[in-house]
Amino acid sequence: MGDDSEWLKLPVDQKCEHKLWKARLNGYEESLKIFQKIRDEKSPEWSKFLGLIKKFVTDSNAVVQLKGLEAALVYVENAHVAGKTTGEVVSGVVSKVFNQPKAKAKELGIEICLMYIEIEKGETVQEELLKGLDNKNPKIIVACIETLRKALSEFGSKIILLKPIIKVLPKLFESRDKGVRDEAKLIAVEIYRWIRDVLRPPLQNINSVQLKELEEEWVKLPTGAPKPTRFLRSQQELQAKLEQQQSAGGDAEGGGDDGDEVPQIDAYELLEAVEILSKLPKDFYDKIEAKKWQERKEALEAVEVLVKNPKLEAGDYADLVKALKKVVGKDTNVMLVALAAKCLTGLAVGLRKKFGQYAGHVVPTILEKFKEKKPQVVQALQEAIDAIFLTTTLQNISEDVLAVMDNKNPTIKQQTSLFIARSFRHCTASTLPKSLLKPFCAGLLKHINDSAPEVRDAAFEALGTALKVVGEKAVNPFLVDVDKLKLDRIKECSEKVELVHGKKAGLAAEKKEFKPVPGRTASSGAAGDKDTKDISVPKPGPLKKAPATKAGGPPKKGKPSAPGGAGSAGNKNKKGLETKEIVEPELSIEVCEEKASAVLPATCIQLLDSSNWKERLACMEEFQKAVELMDRTEMPCQALVRMLAKKPGWKETNFQVMQMKLHIVALIAQKGNFSKTSAQIVLDGLVDKIGDVKCGNNAKEAMTAIAEACMLPWTAEQVMSMAFSQKNPKNQSETLNWLSNAIKEFGFSGLNVKAFISNVKTALAATNPAVRTSAITLLGVMFLYVGPSLRMFFEDEKPALLSQIDAEFEKMQGQSPPAPTRGISKHSTSGTDEGEDGDEPDDGGNDVVDLLPRTEISDKITSELVSKIGDKNWKIRKEGLDEVAGIINEAKFIQPNIGELPTALKGRLNDSNKILVQQTLTILQQLAVAMGPNIKQHVKNLGIPIITVLGDSKNNVRAAALATVNAWAEQTGMKEWLEGEDLSEELKRENPFLRQELLGWLAEKLPTLRSTPTDLILCVPHLYSCLEDRNGDVRKKAQDALPFFMMHLGYEKMAKATGKLKPTSKDQVLAMLEKAKANMPAKPAAPAKATSKPMGGSAPAKFQPASGPVEDSVSSTVELKPDPKKAKALGVSSKAKSAQGKKVPSKTSLKEDEDKSGPIFIVVPNGKEQRIKDEKGLKVLKWNFTTPRDEYIEQLKTQMSSCVAKWLQDEMFHSDFQHHNKALAVMVDHLESEKEGVIGCLDLILKWLTLRFFDTNTSVLMKALEYLKLLFTLLSEEEYHLTENEASSFIPYLILKVGEPKDVIRKDVRAILNRMCLVYPASKMFPFIMEGTKSKNSKQRAECLEELGCLVESYGMNVCQPTPGKALKEIAIHIGDRDNTVRNAALNTIVTVYNVHGDQVFKLIGTLSEKDMSMLEERIKRSAKRPSAAPIKQIEEKPQRTQSISSNANMLRKGPAEDMSSKLNQARSMSGHPEAAQMVRREFQLDLDEIENDNGTVQCEMPELVQHKLDDIFEPVLIPEPKIRAVSPHFDDMHSNTASTINFIISQVASGDINTSIQALTQIDEVLRQEDKAEAMSGHIDQFLIATFMQLRLIYNTHMADEKLEKDEIIKLYSCIIGNMISLFQIESLAREASTGVLKDLMHGLITLMLDSRIEDLEEGQQVIRSVNLLVVKVLEKSDQTNILSALLVLLQDSLLATASSPKFSELVMKCLWRMVRLLPDTINSINLDRILLDIHIFMKVFPKEKLKQCKSEFPIRTLKTLLHTLCKLKGPKILDHLTMIDNKNESELEAHLCRMMKHSMDQSGSKSDKETEKGASRIDEKSSKAKVNDFLAEIFKKIGSKENTKEGLAELYEYKKKYSDADIEPFLKNSSQFFQSYVERGLRVIEMEREGKGRIPSSTGISSQVEVTCVPAPTSTVSSIGNTNGEEVGPSVYLERLKILRQRCGLDNTKQEDRPPLTSLLSKPAVPTVASSTDMLHSKLSQLRESREQHQHSDLDSNQSHSSGTMTTSSSSTANIDDLKKRLERIKSSRK
Repeated sequence: MGDDSEWLKLPVDQKCEHKLWKARLNGYEESLKIFQKIRDEKSPEWSKFLGLIKKFVTDSNAVVQLKGLEAALVYVENAHVAGKTTGEVVSGVVSKVFNQPKAKAKELGIEICLMYIEIEKGETVQEELLKGLDNKNPKIIVACIETLRKALSEFGSKIILLKPIIKVLPKLFESRDKGVRDEAKLIAVEIYRWIRDVLRPPLQNINSVQLKELEEEWVKLPTGAPKPTRFLRSQQELQAKLEQQQSAGGDAEGGGDDGDEVPQIDAYELLEAVEILSKLPKDFYDKIEAKKWQERKEALEAVEVLVKNPKLEAGDYADLVKALKKVVGKDTNVMLVALAAKCLTGLAVGLRKKFGQYAGHVVPTILEKFKEKKPQVVQALQEAIDAIFLTTTLQNISEDVLAVMDNKNPTIKQQTSLFIARSFRHCTASTLPKSLLKPFCAGLLKHINDSAPEVRDAAFEALGTALKVVGEKAVNPFLVDVDKLKLDRIKECSEKVELVHGKKAGLAAEKKEFKPVPGRTASSGAAGDKDTKDISVPKPGPLKKAPATKAGGPPKKGKPSAPGGAGSAGNKNKKGLETKEIVEPELSIEVCEEKASAVLPATCIQLLDSSNWKERLACMEEFQKAVELMDRTEMPCQALVRMLAKKPGWKETNFQVMQMKLHIVALIAQKGNFSKTSAQIVLDGLVDKIGDVKCGNNAKEAMTAIAEACMLPWTAEQVMSMAFSQKNPKNQSETLNWLSNAIKEFGFSGLNVKAFISNVKTALAATNPAVRTSAITLLGVMFLYVGPSLRMFFEDEKPALLSQIDAEFEKMQGQSPPAPTRGISKHSTSGTDEGEDGDEPDDGGNDVVDLLPRTEISDKITSELVSKIGDKNWKIRKEGLDEVAGIINEAKFIQPNIGELPTALKGRLNDSNKILVQQTLTILQQLAVAMGPNIKQHVKNLGIPIITVLGDSKNNVRAAALATVNAWAEQTGMKEWLEGEDLSEELKRENPFLRQELLGWLAEKLPTLRSTPTDLILCVPHLYSCLEDRNGDVRKKAQDALPFFMMHLGYEKMAKATGKLKPTSKDQVLAMLEKAKANMPAKPAAPAKATSKPMGGSAPAKFQPASGPVEDSVSSTVELKPDPKKAKALGVSSKAKSAQGKKVPSKTSLKEDEDKSGPIFIVVPNGKEQRIKDEKGLKVLKWNFTTPRDEYIEQLKTQMSSCVAKWLQDEMFHSDFQHHNKALAVMVDHLESEKEGVIGCLDLILKWLTLRFFDTNTSVLMKALEYLKLLFTLLSEEEYHLTENEASSFIPYLILKVGEPKDVIRKDVRAILNRMCLVYPASKMFPFIMEGTKSKNSKQRAECLEELGCLVESYGMNVCQPTPGKALKEIAIHIGDRDNTVRNAALNTIVTVYNVHGDQVFKLIGTLSEKDMSMLEERIKRSAKRPSAAPIKQIEEKPQRTQSISSNANMLRKGPAEDMSSKLNQARSMSGHPEAAQMVRREFQLDLDEIENDNGTVQCEMPELVQHKLDDIFEPVLIPEPKIRAVSPHFDDMHSNTASTINFIISQVASGDINTSIQALTQIDEVLRQEDKAEAMSGHIDQFLIATFMQLRLIYNTHMADEKLEKDEIIKLYSCIIGNMISLFQIESLAREASTGVLKDLMHGLITLMLDSRIEDLEEGQQVIRSVNLLVVKVLEKSDQTNILSALLVLLQDSLLATASSPKFSELVMKCLWRMVRLLPDTINSINLDRILLDIHIFMKVFPKEKLKQCKSEFPIRTLKTLLHTLCKLKGPKILDHLTMIDNKNESELEAHLCRMMKHSMDQSGSKSDKETEKGASRIDEKSSKAKVNDFLAEIFKKIGSKENTKEGLAELYEYKKKYSDADIEPFLKNSSQFFQSYVERGLRVIEMEREGKGRIPSSTGISSQVEVTCVPAPTSTVSSIGNTNGEEVGPSVYLERLKILRQRCGLDNTKQEDRPPLTSLLSKPAVPTVASSTDMLHSKLSQLRESREQHQHSDLDSNQSHSSGTMTTSSSSTANIDDLKKRLERIKSSRK
């Protein structure tokens, strides 16, 4: 026992873990005792056992385990911490207890599980038990099921989740173990007890026997609702209560409670979703459109079967719904309509909420289809619409339903009302708010007066249901005008209604409601009337007020006294009740006469139609008296007006009688109960008389009276339609004028904007100007109420008209609509309760928005569009987005139903391409504006993802997202955003950008809200984590937002929420909360919208406390605080406001006017300097941001407070843009009078204006720019210079606006930039504008580039900062921009520089891509040829700018003096000789030195040469008279004349305008077709071909893609081009002039054209392609063979290199090469083989054999081999002599390949016998040779073979041969290659020539290699410097260049090809001719030189190859050139002097 005693001493917890079972048993027993003793559930003792409880239950010893289980049960029951052990203990129980054989163990295990459930751990327990069901041991499974069953039985289905159990039931029924099956049956019965038939569907598929057994059991169950018998700890009190109730016998409430529990589980939830879209018949969509109804029926039946599945999988059902909707709406077969309706029902039932997005499409269609009478159709439609209603909310479909309520068909009205009634049953008081109830009640009230009884009954039922749902209090205000009978009927219906959600809510409401009613009815008349008046206006404004009034029941009939605020005559108020609408049947004329005679004197009735006007007048007077005396109730209005309308009625000729008549109508309308029926009788007559000069006013008065009686909206609509159905323009214009006035008097509520707009449009199109003017005036009035959105309807009007409308709107801008004085005044209750006014403006606004006609765009959101938006290719996605933007723009205002668009756009918000993200955000902004408040329903699925974008790393994307969120919030209000967890989820993301932007946004929005949803508390934990975020900005934003969270949630809730924080964090956060508590602003009082920012000018005067001193102290304390949101004074001010807000009399407004008298800008000495110092010393924020944050605005406010008048500052920082407009107007007025003040505050003014640039309101922006123009004009007059600080904080923001989409704004900004150059140096402006070119906004880039061009043009190159080179390189980058306007702007800017600076531009811009360079050169060429008007404009502008510069000292310091002087000289010369200046300035400004220095008045000899009439181009050619030469001895007039004209025409060939191009081509074609004239084209061929292929490129890239262009035009242009080229290439002499580069590009263009699939699709396309084929053949045959062959080789090389190039392209190039190879035998002698072989060498260098073999096609290598083989065959071994142009032959395999070929051909040709004799001979030689000689020769050949000593070796061999002429070197050569032999021979010949002093190298060598150049004797050395680019000596090329430039400047082109001086570069080493493209030729001005050189070479070589001797020595030719050039240059100089 010794060991026993050991464990006995151990503490309890150690005993429990002991390895001895006894010890453990003892430990468990002791534990049990301890547990039973502990009374405090939170005692620390419990925690000691936390880790042991699992061991208690899983003990391996069965006996011990039992004791452990007992102890564990007690522990779980009593310990506070037990919950922590749930998972492990329950899992232990499942695995180790439930498998025990002892029943006691199992019972305890189950008890423990149930106890855990009781301590609120049900979910964990259930999870573990469900895991246990997967165990292999059936015992465990049975025990788990049993536990679940007991838990369900005791705790009920609210605690135990049934869904997961039901899911596993079928599996349990299939178990092999009977015990499991039986237990499953028991639990199924238990579940059935709780949820009844909901259980049936999931168990449908189990074994039928089992199902039958279950059914039997289910039947036995009691029918009463089950109740839980055991409660969670938190519910124990409830249990106690329940017991008390049961003992008292009251079970009602419990019953109610349990009523809630039964439908806890929804059968739907338990079902598996079925996917049906893929199972639709493949031909469904065809069949559904089929003509035979049977086919359509088949299609629908297929769908019907599918939709019977009770739960459908979500998917894109849009097409299916659209098809079914079409059947319901359009199908003529009613049976099919019913079937389609059933399908829709099935879809709605199966999809539930997922069907919601389609509901809007379908509801109107179904409602309108209710016109069908057949009961089965009606029933199907009813079922469908009811099912659909459950998938959406009443709010979402309210618009559609309300629209159908006005339908004329009674069945539709009836069914709609019934549907509304059924829908209301599903609503609760919260889901049926007043805003929704009001329009429905208004519609239903019309229906209860309907003539059809069924419509009335349905309306009563609907109103009764509404009454039941929301209670009387909410509905009564709408039923004020309903008479007693009808009211009783509604109440009766209400009692019969049974609501879906149980009656509890309704009953309770009713109990409460009915008590006060009796008292209410007797309440004061005034209040009653007030209510009446409010409610009778059908608009949302007043219903907010109805409940607020303390007395509001239906007032008694009588004459209530007038309300205080109405201020109208008594007679108006009498109609308080009847205003709603007096319905009166139309009476026959007899009845009317009878009624009238009862109230009118008999004489009066007799004289009505007397022929004597005086009698009629007397009769009218009597009539009037009678009416005046009549009592309201007795007046038969209809009868009286009928009498007035009786003959002569409105055709009355006497104006006095007529005036009386009209006056009487007005009286009747005012005094009687005037109905619409009566109104219709008279209105026509009134409208007819409204234009009458004498009676017009009376008519208007009568109309106004009628409008008061029958409501303005109805009257206006009637009057407008009558006026516009007649032709009298006077009537129309006067009607419009009356309406303008009436709207001001009555207010805008209820008016039908749609109807007006169509009438106004008619009026705007009227021919009569008075009608148009009236219409515009009416629009101005409407603008006051509707706001800027009104303009959207008139955007398609003519610009002139639109500008008038804009002007009218501009006048109205900033005005607020007048308070209505007539009708039911909306403000009649101004002083009643604060709660009312607050929301009123909003409601009014929304009301107007609701009136706007909205377009349905869902049909445009096709699935193709949606898939486009989701495409992989971003360009296609962009197209999709562009389309969406287009759709929304076009629709202006849209209905909320936008189909699949939200999901598509949501996807784009996280697009990888940020441009698309921004575009999506822009679209979402448009969407918010277009959809208006209806956008609410998209907040969750689209709004929240926008918030996610706030976390983007790119600043501009965040700014766009913020703007979008604000645009949405403006439409939706904040409630939608704050509800639910979405916002807190966003805040939870640890993205610093997202957090700071979101918190900033909340800090801005929360203070303006009066209440927030409770879900705001969910954001608090994340707000706290933001307070400790590692990012400083996030912390700052979180601190800023803290007070506003507290303002809504209260300090207590916020402090409580810190409970979950770590202790350290908690302390910090609590400290911040304390701090925030002190600064916590009060919630905004009802009427003051901007209480949160009391100082920013947003609180109107009446809110400031009345007492003077307090007011001052408050305003000043707040004023000086930089952060008004936290200013402590705020508390005071807000209290003061709430206390005294209402009582402030007009004193304050008076005071305000006094304030406005002083100066607006106060001059503070050194204020500006101090501010600059502060900014430099970083005491304040530097003015630098992407979007202005609050702290910048606050800082500016603070800085301004000292130097800007308080009232102006309030306007400047007001939240409403109209106040900004006022501030700007004031600033404009004071600009002249307060110059000093303006300059003193200039930095602040400019900063404030930058803030305005970020406003979205265009009118403010326009005003700001207007002000800036005036400001800078003033500053330049004052000779003020902007400081760096002012410039840097203003110019970048101004430049942002240069990219605005509106032209006017861009123009203004450019004008301001222009003026700024007068107060700020242009050279400093330059970098700012340069920075602007980096923007992402293409318009901004383009405008900035243009502005840079203007600066350079005006101020010369010195403005380019930091250096002209860097600046131009930056500008040149934009030539490759993807936006066309930017490219053009960049090109124009560089052309401007070129015009100022000439060719130096090319050096400065550095290397450009080939494409960019060609664009630039083309543009320069065009600008040079275009006789532009620009210089004249500059002449006008220049002097001004120049003077301003000279007056500006700052500028003079910056720019060097010589620049200035030349500028002034220029200005002088221009003002003296405008024409000369125009010619001179551009042409000679930066040319040769002689010309530049001579800048006196320069008169050019031949200005007239540039202007030609095209008709007489060729006259000089025909008649070369000597007289012409006499006129101008120095130039070949005739030629230059023609040449410059041809240049001009050619430049037009490349025009972007098709017609211009065609005309130019036609002219050239005329020339080419006439042999005698064709000669004129010589020398212009390259130029013409370049223009042609540029045009081809333009067609390919631009015209073909342009959908607006007629394709016939393009075909026409193609045929002109091809025709021209064919003509050209038939003239061989001209065809040969085309150079390689040009031919390469031409062939590229033609082959691309042949492959253009777009052309094949055109009608004439095939013909074009055939013509191109023909042309290509011509080009190949007729061009210079060397050039074309070279071009094709380079083209092939390029096409193989280019990855983008198609294999087909390369194939066609090779086909051309094959054709050339076939031509070779005929042309070989005319080809410059050296050049061809050089090209092949380059080709093989780029494509070695290995690389060529890798090509997909074997054609390239075969083509090359064929070409080389043919050349070898034709030239034989001599081919190896033509490798002279190749520098390093080892770089390619060409030489080796040729040698192999030669060898092969030699092998094949030589006969065997020859070879043998040769061999023999060599043997004999060898024998006879002497060793010495052999050695000597071997040495020599070794030298020749080595690279270094080759020359020496050749020289020695030459010497040796000379010495031993008979020496035989044949054996040494025999073994070497053919090439080596020819090399030695050639080398010897060369040395021989040198030694003999021959000047020329034999012709076969072609162009000499470098080795030979060095050996050329001295005479040529002077010439060799020609090619010397360093220009040590002046060579002829320089002269030629200068000559060329001079000739070009004078409008002469250079001489013909033949006349050009041949300048050969044979002696300078020729560069490898680059044939990359024609752009290289254009690259330099020497292009034509190089070409002539080439031609000369070729002709030289050709002549040599045809064995003619080369007589002309290079030196002589060159010297001749130089002399010739010098003479020409002299001639030009003398002509200028």
